[in-house]
Amino acid sequence: MSASSPDPLEIVGDRPLIVFDGLCVLCSGNARFVLRHDRKRHFNLTTAQGPLGEALYRHYGLATDDYETMLVIEDGRLLTESDGAIAIARGLGWPWRAASAARIVPKPLRNALYRMIARNRYRLFGRRDVCWMPSPEEADRIL
Repeated sequence: MSASSPDPLEIVGDRPLIVFDGLCVLCSGNARFVLRHDRKRHFNLTTAQGPLGEALYRHYGLATDDYETMLVIEDGRLLTESDGAIAIARGLGWPWRAASAARIVPKPLRNALYRMIARNRYRLFGRRDVCWMPSPEEADRIL
């Protein structure tokens, strides 16, 4: 990042941020699920394809040509793969928080399953021609 570019973590703010693939039907469906069930407005979201999402992928040294993991940035910590999914479940509260029990499954197994789905997400669930856009009521939650 150049000296004139703002630190993307400063833009993230106080709420945990979910960075998702806005072209992936599964990923954007998950984003809509979070917006619908996050009654305490715990999370903000952004697409990986947008300026902030791309800056965050670069900031963490991740490729910006294939978004095979969503990012969850919480208190400056980066959570990816199954840890990110578990953090989302935990942040949504009950009953979704119960899914965080998946932590008892060894992380290598959880992440192998996550990667298998991520690699095949377009084939299994489809791909959008354009990035998903929030409704006007949700727009304040999208960075």
